[in-house]
Amino acid sequence: MSARTTRTRVLAAAALAVATLTLTACNNGEGVRDEGASAGTTSQPSSTPTSGSQKNKETTTDAGQAGSSSNSDSNSKPKDGKGTQNSSGSTGSSDASKSSDSQDPGPTRTPCTAANTRMTATVVARPLNHLLLTVTNTGSKNCNVIGYPAVRFGEAQSVPPVMEESQPQAVVTLAPGESGYAGVRLSAADGSGSNGYTAKSLSLYLKDSAAASKPSLPAKGVYVDDSIAVTYWQQTMADALTW
Repeated sequence: MSARTTRTRVLAAAALAVATLTLTACNNGEGVRDEGASAGTTSQPSSTPTSGSQKNKETTTDAGQAGSSSNSDSNSKPKDGKGTQNSSGSTGSSDASKSSDSQDPGPTRTPCTAANTRMTATVVARPLNHLLLTVTNTGSKNCNVIGYPAVRFGEAQSVPPVMEESQPQAVVTLAPGESGYAGVRLSAADGSGSNGYTAKSLSLYLKDSAAASKPSLPAKGVYVDDSIAVTYWQQTMADALTW
């Protein structure tokens, strides 16, 4: 080997040594960029910082929850002091009892009697041989005229029967000034009745009333036979004269 070749190899080895030293220095952080961890390694931070928008959202949520709690507490308190509101929204029992006690019992109704009514008796043209009885409430309260009139003509020893088919569906109630009506069939229209006589006086009794009213009859009186009968008290004149 010649001296020239040897020298060339020495220089090449020296250059390689210098390059190796330079690369080693760069890997030690002296001016060379760190490429990071290898692709197979994952690095996770110990804690994740909260972004500004997320912090605002949490703050808004906390404020809303606080407001909801405050409204719930406010709604659970009585607003007018009249009763405690429970979970179902109902008020205290004191209000319910006051409402029940204040209910209007309705108009007071008493029986119609000779003391609070006026009676009249009128002979009508139709039906034939009929008398119309009228009872008028002269009191200051409503009264009930119950059942049918008990009538006694002249010196009769008994009162005539009632026509059952004339019974109304409800008791007749008279307001002050109002009238009720009943019909009396005095005698048979075809003259078939017997034991007839002329009566010039009439006594009339309302049910449950001990006192009698004595409405006047025509001066010549009325003819009565054993077919006499009365109707129940009716609300209208027309109903009373149907039978």
